[in-house]
Amino acid sequence: MKTNYHTHSQRCRHAQGTEEDYVRCALDAGVSILGFSEHAPFPDHDYGYRMPYEELSDHFSEVDRLAEKYASQMTILKGLEIEYLPKYIPYYERLLNEDHLDYLLLGEHFFPMPDREYLFVADAPDTEMYLWYARAIDEALKTGLFRMLAHPDLFAMNKLPWDKNCDATSDRIIESAVRYGVILELNANGFRRGIHEYPEGPRLMYPHIKFWEKVVGSGARVIIGSDAHEPCQVWDACMPKAYDMLKGLGIEPILTI
Repeated sequence: MKTNYHTHSQRCRHAQGTEEDYVRCALDAGVSILGFSEHAPFPDHDYGYRMPYEELSDHFSEVDRLAEKYASQMTILKGLEIEYLPKYIPYYERLLNEDHLDYLLLGEHFFPMPDREYLFVADAPDTEMYLWYARAIDEALKTGLFRMLAHPDLFAMNKLPWDKNCDATSDRIIESAVRYGVILELNANGFRRGIHEYPEGPRLMYPHIKFWEKVVGSGARVIIGSDAHEPCQVWDACMPKAYDMLKGLGIEPILTI
């Protein structure tokens, strides 16, 4: 059984293809469940790299149309990938309760800080900032609004050496996922990004082996997400690589949420 709950489209302005292009590729690949999780807009501010707010309704309508059109061939779900800022809790609730999303995927590309509204994780100047990243994720998962946590090891993409703060960040994220019953996503897009040079040597930006070694035996549920930004990526050669990585660690991923 092939499933993928992490799918984008050209609406986010950094991907290619329409929603139906992704559905057709998923059908060709034998995918049984396809979840759309476009980078969600916010109603009052453009945080960049995401769908414009004025397209949100059209996107929902299109996913609903496709779910009906292809109902006999596959299950299509309507989700969004979104960051957590506490002031938007009513917005998250509205998306789930009034727009009837099947799930929210927490993709914490930026997070709140005490001295500013938010910080992009890629701009963290030192590993102490990761502790705030983990704290924000813990607070988000505590709300019960998010079904899955996308690329929980995204902080590892920075060119900073792995240290005790990285260990503490990983531990808190994993413990929070277990405590609140949220699924951790091993993100296949990291394999597409390739190998890069880091202080400890060449490696993937993510998934980071040290993070996922900590998941072993934690009791956390794990799913693999394609994070597709092109239709052909719904199920490409990087998906088996992700499954092989988990198999090598002895982690059995779940297939449905």
